[in-house]
Amino acid sequence: MKPLRILGIGLACACLAACDDTTEAAPPPQQVRVISAASAQYQPIAEITGEVKARIQTELSFRVSGRVIERRVDVGAHVRAGEVLARLNDTEQQADVSVARAALESARAVVKQRTLAFERAKGLVQLQVISQETFDEARKDLTSAQASLEAAAAGLATAEDALSYTELKAEADGIVTARSLEVGQVVSAAQSVLTLAHDGSRDVVFDVFEAFFLGGPPLTDVAVAPVGDRAQEVKGKIREVSPVIDTKAGTIRIKVALPEAARWPLGTPVVGKLRSAPADGIVLPYSAMTSARGEPAVWLVNSDNSSVSLRKVSVARYRRSDFVVANGLSPNDLVVSEGGKFLREGQAVAWEGK
Repeated sequence: MKPLRILGIGLACACLAACDDTTEAAPPPQQVRVISAASAQYQPIAEITGEVKARIQTELSFRVSGRVIERRVDVGAHVRAGEVLARLNDTEQQADVSVARAALESARAVVKQRTLAFERAKGLVQLQVISQETFDEARKDLTSAQASLEAAAAGLATAEDALSYTELKAEADGIVTARSLEVGQVVSAAQSVLTLAHDGSRDVVFDVFEAFFLGGPPLTDVAVAPVGDRAQEVKGKIREVSPVIDTKAGTIRIKVALPEAARWPLGTPVVGKLRSAPADGIVLPYSAMTSARGEPAVWLVNSDNSSVSLRKVSVARYRRSDFVVANGLSPNDLVVSEGGKFLREGQAVAWEGK
């Protein structure tokens, strides 16, 4: 009996060992959805807000220093060319004009006196009453007096100009858009006190981030519309692109010329659609993007063995609902668009899609 019991225990252990040797079943392929990479043409577009401004805008300033005694306009006032906008205290300039006029009258009297002396000397030298030397001296005195008269006339003109500089006049028809003077304020020569936006053509000014220019300058045609009424959209043309970058904001200023029909008020907020030149790339949905050590990548499916591999890509542009691949993919590559979160290199997948 004992040998039979030992034999039974041995058979039981053999059966248990046979059960432990069963191999683990392979996991089923990961279900994924794929899309076929196809080359497509895309056009970068940026909607930028801007402001309507006058094409010509000048800073007005007095040409002499002084204290402001009168200001006739405020911001928003429409003025005409030659209209007086402000005045300085002109007491000193008036005194200079009076002195210059007195000097001119004195010079005229001297010229008159020297002319009579010259004519008399001319008659006497012909009669040989006086010497030629005396006549030459009279002619020299007359020439000197005439030169003094011309200098006095120039001095009066200068004094009158200085007096006129105490009045600040509009150089063209336009609207005052800014001011920095008050009655009683002392201003210096060439200090900007008023800003005048000239009537006529209008521009829209945009400050565009420099990243938009990485692919080249934008196209000249720009669709522009007021923020409050997109139905008034018109076509403008880029007139000027600033050659320098605003280092503080990182933007480049663009001026777009508005058509004459768009008579929008100064300061109107507008939206402009800036377009870059069309470019070629492969457009993929954001669900297809993954990361390879912090760099953009996608999962590719090998149609021969239904396995996946990770491929780094170069992204040309990120857009609202998709991104554009510039390098790293070829047309007809099968890219995983759904189900790629838990994939690993070489993993078998069951794929469907186009």
